[in-house]
Amino acid sequence: MAMLNELYYTDTIEKIRKFTLAAVSQDRYEHSVRTAETAQKMCVLFGVDEKRGYLAGIGHDMCKDMDAALLVELASKDGRPFSALETKKPSLLHGRAAAVKMHDDFGIDDKEILQAVAYHTFGGVDLCPLAKILYAADKIEPGRDYVTDGYLKKLFAMDLDSLVYTVLKESIDYLREKGKSVAPESLLFLDSLRKKD
Repeated sequence: MAMLNELYYTDTIEKIRKFTLAAVSQDRYEHSVRTAETAQKMCVLFGVDEKRGYLAGIGHDMCKDMDAALLVELASKDGRPFSALETKKPSLLHGRAAAVKMHDDFGIDDKEILQAVAYHTFGGVDLCPLAKILYAADKIEPGRDYVTDGYLKKLFAMDLDSLVYTVLKESIDYLREKGKSVAPESLLFLDSLRKKD
């Protein structure tokens, strides 16, 4: 489904936008729109289909406000085991749950869109460019306090892997500073990007 027509994208984006608007808080919805817009810009910059970037961005947090039992039920359908961190804090499953929902309820079978949504929380090894873009877009959308025009200009001058490495490293440093757990997947992601540098 990577080369779908304009009508498909327009229709699917609108369905997912409406679902997200109804399913999450206003703040979360606005974050989703900004993430979609940032992903779209990054897709243009890095040669990825911008409609796919917007679609992944608008739906990435559609399950964020679901209760834990439903998140576990949905995410378990992807067949991957839960990490210790996900088991302890089921809200971290929202990306995996959203990817399942996009596939099952919205008919999306574009593997790169589904990968981007499923892995946007921790990142992962061997991600496609779209997944790397969504991971970073979620962290650098302009509603974030620390995101300035100058910060974005500096990032957007980098190649994709360097940009994602910088954003991921800052995220890990922030979590460690606050005494929070860092997902092993994020450390492996960092290591894989470091090796490419």
